[in-house]
Amino acid sequence: MMDIEVGSNLYRNSDGMIIIDGVPHLQLGQHPATGALLVNFALFDENGRMLAKVVDSTLVFNERRAYSLHKAARLVSLTEMATGKCVFQFETDKQGLVRFSLGSFYTMKGRLLEVSDKEWKIGKLAKSNQTIDANGGPVVIG
Repeated sequence: MMDIEVGSNLYRNSDGMIIIDGVPHLQLGQHPATGALLVNFALFDENGRMLAKVVDSTLVFNERRAYSLHKAARLVSLTEMATGKCVFQFETDKQGLVRFSLGSFYTMKGRLLEVSDKEWKIGKLAKSNQTIDANGGPVVIG
């Protein structure tokens, strides 16, 4: 089980899957030997076309080499190189809490998800300062 903070919302007892706009979009885990944070993620444009793909915190698809992945034992981030815009940043603390406090990307349905340290929002839907027990299931956003 994994506790994940998205914006200011705490999701306890998650299986590491993050469902956004009704579609599994992110998978978080830990490397069994090193404990390093592992992120699986696909980046889409507003029309649903894939721009980049991250598998086990490694950039495996990077259209036009437009994105840069930074990783350390407790941090994984993806940045658009031309603008410096953070697509996502995940960080773990010593207790194992995973924080997703910065990011901006389109869902597979073409809606913009924005995550700040205060909230997450998709269109007019926003959530902040809530604690949700995922009961061993996924984190659900949107």
